[in-house]
Amino acid sequence: MTRYGHELPQLGSGVFLTDGGVETDLIFNRGAKLPEFAAFPLLSTDKGRRLLDAYYREYIAVAQRAGTGFVLESATWRASLDWATRLGYDADALAHANRQAIEMLTALRAEFEAHVAPIVVSGCVGPRGDGYAPEQLMSLDAARDYHSAQISTFAETEADLVTAMTMGYVEEAAGVALAARDAGMPVVVAFTVETDGRLPVHTALGDAISAVDELTDGYPAYYMINCAHPSHFRKTLDPDAGWAERIRGLRANASRMSHAELDNSPFLDAGDPTEFGELHGQLRADFGRLSVLGGCCGTDVRHIRAIAAHL
Repeated sequence: MTRYGHELPQLGSGVFLTDGGVETDLIFNRGAKLPEFAAFPLLSTDKGRRLLDAYYREYIAVAQRAGTGFVLESATWRASLDWATRLGYDADALAHANRQAIEMLTALRAEFEAHVAPIVVSGCVGPRGDGYAPEQLMSLDAARDYHSAQISTFAETEADLVTAMTMGYVEEAAGVALAARDAGMPVVVAFTVETDGRLPVHTALGDAISAVDELTDGYPAYYMINCAHPSHFRKTLDPDAGWAERIRGLRANASRMSHAELDNSPFLDAGDPTEFGELHGQLRADFGRLSVLGGCCGTDVRHIRAIAAHL
């Protein structure tokens, strides 16, 4: 049974940390091999589960020292049918992997909730295609149908909510939200933006948030920005805009490089963790509704410690 699905604590005034860029952290800092940039296959081996367990524990410890809540995000960004098929998973094996991902997080919550509270468990959903460069755009109904299988699996677990990461266009984001509504789960939509603060399909961030709210009757619990450096979106945020009040979370990239540059880079650009923390402190000061703070590509536990130090 869900612990917080009926009343998400991050909608209050408290601060919640979350993890960094799981895939880049695992690959570049922990030596993991992630075909198709997918972390969920690690759940199929003892070694992989130990690696994920150690990863989460390091980040939870930051929240414990900082005295904040924590959002545990499942390693299932690629765990939808198209990506899983490329990795040899059928529908049953994929559903099992999604359930395993949540079971790992609920076990960690049970172990740490006496020291870190609240701990919210989120089922992560990623885009059907390339979040950086969407090519075959789905209709609203097609996106709703595609993402329903993964979200329905999450609804059968103790996951408190669904978080759709690196959404690149309105129809897919709204389709995820409606699939979550169909399953009776709260949902958070995280858009990715380019260096100009616009979505990869050139939609303005505010317009995208307003459009998803209109298509879903405002169903998302809140919105986030992820997979972009703070300098890419800070200038687009208007504290007086109604849509900006819907943004409650950030999972930013460490690097100032564009998505195209990151895709073609042979090395990991971890940026400056101290500056990263300072920028989040400034954003939190300017936008007091920001309650969920973590990292995306290139970030690791140093960046989350820096955020905690500048809250």
